[in-house]
Amino acid sequence: MKQNIGMMTYLVNDYDEAIKYFTEKLRFVLVEDTDRGNGKRWVRVTPNDSDRFCLLLAKATTEEQIKAVGNQTGGRVAFFIYTDDFWRDYTFMKANGIEFTEEPRNEDFGTVVVFKDLYGNKWDFIEEKIFNS
Repeated sequence: MKQNIGMMTYLVNDYDEAIKYFTEKLRFVLVEDTDRGNGKRWVRVTPNDSDRFCLLLAKATTEEQIKAVGNQTGGRVAFFIYTDDFWRDYTFMKANGIEFTEEPRNEDFGTVVVFKDLYGNKWDFIEEKIFNS
C-alpha cells in the first residue's frame, strides 16, 4: 500500500502576505486560492516541482491559533525543503531577504542551512548527498 502526506496546515496572519512570501521569496507555486466566504479562503502553495505536497495557508482566527503563528513547533525546525542545487537557491533566497540563522554547513547527509520564514518558523534548507551503491 502506498501512502503520502498531501497537505499540512500552516497558520498565517494574512493570506496575501503569506502568498507573496512563498511565491516570491521561496519560489513556491500558488496551486489554489478559493474564497470560502466569511473571510475564509482555501489557499494552497507547493514547492516548485513538488509532486503532491502542499501547505494549506490558514488564517489564524482564535487566540490559540494567533499565538501559534510563527511558533508551530515550539521553536524547533518545523519544515524541510530539499533542493537539487543548494547554492543556486541559497543565493536567490539570500538576495530576496530570507533570514538565515547560520552559515551553510556540510553534514554527512548533505549541505544544509536553517532559515526563518516571515513569521519566525524555522526551516531546514537541504541538498542531499547522492550516494552511489
